[in-house]
Amino acid sequence: MSQRSMSDLTPKQAESQPDAAPPSLTAPPQPSYARVLFWGPDGLRSGWGFAFYLIAYYILQVLAVELISRLPLGNLRSTVADEFASFVAAVIPALILSRIEHRSWGAYGLPPGRAFGKLFWIGCLWGFAGISLLIVVLYGFHAFSYGHLYIHGLRIARFAFFWGVMFLTVGFFEEFLLRGYTQFTLARGIGFWPAAIVLSVAFGLIHLNNSGESWPGVLAAAAIGFFFCLTLRRTGNLWFAVGFHAAWDWGESFFYSVPDSGMLSPGHLLSSSFHGPVWLTGGSVGPEGSALCFVVIGILWIAFSQVYRDRALSPDMGRR
Repeated sequence: MSQRSMSDLTPKQAESQPDAAPPSLTAPPQPSYARVLFWGPDGLRSGWGFAFYLIAYYILQVLAVELISRLPLGNLRSTVADEFASFVAAVIPALILSRIEHRSWGAYGLPPGRAFGKLFWIGCLWGFAGISLLIVVLYGFHAFSYGHLYIHGLRIARFAFFWGVMFLTVGFFEEFLLRGYTQFTLARGIGFWPAAIVLSVAFGLIHLNNSGESWPGVLAAAAIGFFFCLTLRRTGNLWFAVGFHAAWDWGESFFYSVPDSGMLSPGHLLSSSFHGPVWLTGGSVGPEGSALCFVVIGILWIAFSQVYRDRALSPDMGRR
């Protein structure tokens, strides 16, 4: 009581007073060490999520490739199957973690409601225009010749469709692996652009696995990966990047029939060829190893920044 003690009250008044609550002698419950270690105010800590994702992806990818190697598929079909299996291996741990983290699938860059929508097809146009600009510039420097048709008749349609499916699968796999769950989660820990730099460098280094690849090609792959991060930042998802990636590779490998990161695809359209120094043509790497590729990527970056000026993120991707 504030002013009068209990001894100043009459017995009748004292009986009418409520019992005072005894002081609490127990401390409030503290979260367990394990919870503090793995969980933060934003859910599963980004470092643990990133590590679990990479480990789970690696295990699933190795198992998937081993399984496909046992199937009676031809070389081309097994290549598509490998890419698709790798994409599935990249998706499964992200699905598991989305349940653990209580996040929607769209937070990781591929919202199903926008599948193959306007952004995807615009990305396809930009991708084909980008590789076409590079080829035209090389032609203008007398470093490239179109040659003549290498295949004819129905084989053109068949291979055009096959490589379209192939590079669409590549676009899904590589974009989601390096700019999907990984970009979202790493960005929660260190910020969007630092995460974009780390994963773009990783994207470039992965290309060292390709036969005929060189360091200029690796740097170009990293630069275009960084451009894809810009498209993610400005559009809010990966659909533009997937379309761009697929169309660039299709135009490079099938339509213009030049090496793509050191690999020349069978069933290409033209008997094209390069002439001149390696720094200009890219040599065995193809046009992605050319110094002019960096010029084209710079043009694409500036043009995209002008067309898509504002950062457009969905509510699920607000932390990017």
